[in-house]
This record gives sequence, structure tokens and C-alpha cells, in this order.
Amino acid sequence: MSDPEMNSRAGEDVSPAQELKSAMADFVAGFHSHTAKTEQRFQQQEERLSMYERKSLTRNARPALSAAALETAPHEKAFGAYLRNGEEDALRGIELEGKAMSTAVAADGGYLVDPQTSEAVQSVLRGAASLRAVASVVNVEATSYDVLVDHSDAGVGWASETAASAETGTPQVDRISIQLHELSALPKVSQRLLDDSAFDIEGWLASKIADKFARAESAAFISGDGNDKPKGVLSYATAADGTEVWGEIGYIATGVDGDFAALNSGDKIVDLVYALDARYRANGVFVMNSKTAGRVRKMKDGDGRFLWSDGFAAGEPSLLLGYKVVICEDMPDVASGQTAIAFGDFGAGYTIAERPDLRVLRDPFSSKPNVLFYATKRVGGDVTDFKAIKLLKFALS
Repeated sequence: MSDPEMNSRAGEDVSPAQELKSAMADFVAGFHSHTAKTEQRFQQQEERLSMYERKSLTRNARPALSAAALETAPHEKAFGAYLRNGEEDALRGIELEGKAMSTAVAADGGYLVDPQTSEAVQSVLRGAASLRAVASVVNVEATSYDVLVDHSDAGVGWASETAASAETGTPQVDRISIQLHELSALPKVSQRLLDDSAFDIEGWLASKIADKFARAESAAFISGDGNDKPKGVLSYATAADGTEVWGEIGYIATGVDGDFAALNSGDKIVDLVYALDARYRANGVFVMNSKTAGRVRKMKDGDGRFLWSDGFAAGEPSLLLGYKVVICEDMPDVASGQTAIAFGDFGAGYTIAERPDLRVLRDPFSSKPNVLFYATKRVGGDVTDFKAIKLLKFALS
């Protein structure tokens, strides 16, 4: 007998009410089973979403420096190995992305410094007391940097309704080319010290390079002659204020040979400030060395008030006549005929061009048992607006 027939006969003795009740019970049981499975799936989905959110928060909460360290760790490790024992294979195999470093070089030309060391050197150079702190600094990838300077105004004239307009003067545009020169340092260390893992070779190298580069740069930006080095502010010809032409820097004379005037000594500093055009004076900065600053700091006006004022809040610089003072030890002392104080908008008046990379070549042969590290950097500087800088000359005229 077939199954349908058995089911049909088995149901002949069941009343319609019982049959309906049984069908409803089966329906409710199936509905509850489906609901339970759906809730279980929703719960599993919520658990997955919570897990993804936790992972996302963990990634976002990671400090930026940690992420940067993970990104640059392979090069840092390889560069440290190169400094300690000259292993080049790891550096050769690293593919640089051109962020803190621009180009890779072969072993005979040196290797690019890892981002941590390079940034340490750059931060020291930026913090050094030199024109770099106030000048315009640009990064270039070429051997020179050209600046176009419009140093004369276009002519103007009044026009009437009927008269013909006359031709006006044409502005003059000069091209100033800043050549990049190679700045080098050659510190050395014994191989035994390099073998000591407790010695921070990267930090030591950065401090040595930064010290030599900062001193060489500072001197060149002030008095460099432009031959294989930047051309400094004081290397240009000077002329009395109002008589200078393009290519000369104007000066104010103190009226006393090699000194300030005995009476109203601060008056010439006031004259220096107002010798500068108003458009440059808004960003004016004094530049002098420590000895000169010590003398200027004692000066008072006619009412007995100091010309030099200290900052009122922590971190604020001292001001001279309301303008910031940069102490640059490469400026000359107060002496006969010396231009010991400069005032101007150095962001407009002086431009420093440099390549952003720093190279290091390891030489274990030339100075045994020591190892030499030949570090090179390319930098240039020049005056780009002669009207933006004025000098105080300690002379009769």
C-alpha cells in the first residue's frame, strides 16, 4: 500500500478541529524555528561588525610616529648596518618612495641618509642662529634656482578725455641665479666604537654633521664670496641710504668712526628702521652678534626707557624698537667702518636654495683604524631684493 493512501486512511479518524489545531501547531513551531535562526544570524552579523569596528579603532588610534617608524624601519635598519660595518646589500635592495629622500645613488656616490637622521640634521640647521631662521628657504631638484625680480615700477600718467595717452615707462625684471654648492663634513670614529651596539651611531653622526653644516652655512650667508659657497649679505657693495642702485645695499652711518654717538646713541638705530620702505618694515628683523646686542641692550631713549624689551610671555622673543632680533655670531663686531647691524625683511631680501637629500659615504680605508663618514649636502644663497635690507655702518659717513 502506498504512503499517500496510508496517510489518507490514518486521517479519516481525525476530526476537522483536531486537524486544524495540529496544522496551526506545526505552523507556529516552524515560525519560531525560522525566527530563532534569523536572530542567530543577526547576532553573528553584529559580532562581526563589532570586531571590524574594534580593529578600525585600533588602527586609527596608532600614533603617527609609530606608523612612520614602521614605514621607515627597513631603511633605518639597513642604513645603520651600512654605517657600522659597510654592508651595502640591504640598502641596494630597498626601493625608495621619494618622500624624505628623492633619489637613490650607487655605492661609489654614497647613500641617502635615513629619514630620521636627515630630519634631525635639518631641524638643527633650522634652529641654528643664522639667516636660515628668517630667510626664504626653498627645496630644489636642480643645480641652480632662478629668481625673477621686478625692481622698478611701471610708469603711469593721467589721461584726459580728448588728449592722446603718452607712453609710460616699462618695468625692469632681473633674473638672479642662485647656484647650489656642495657642503661637506668628514667626521670619523673608531671601528671598535662602531662595533659597540650601545653606541647610537645615527644620533652621533647627525650631531656632528649638523654642527659643521650650521657653522659653515651661517658664515657663508653673512660674508660668503659666492665662490664655491653661497654669497653673503655683507659681500655686496654698499652705498649711503638714498644713493644706492640695484646691486648695492644702502647703509646709515653712525657719524662716529667705530662706535655709536656719545649722545642719543639709539637715534641712528631708529633712522635705520625708517630707512627701510614701509612694505618691508612690517616684516623687519634685526641681525647682529652677541657683543653688539650687549651694547644695544643698554641703550635708552630720551625718557630713560630701554630700546630693548623682553617678551611678556614664555617663548616670545625679545624686541628692539618692536622688531625681532636674530643673534648671528658671524656678523662683525662694532669697529671702524664695519656694518655690524643689519635690518630688513630677509624673507624677501635673501633666498636659500637647497636639495632636500643628505648623502653619506663610508670610508674604512683612508684613516685606519678609524672609519671616515663623508657627508655632503648642496645649498646656495644670495640676495634677491637689495631694497629689503639696510645696514648700520660705524663710520663718519
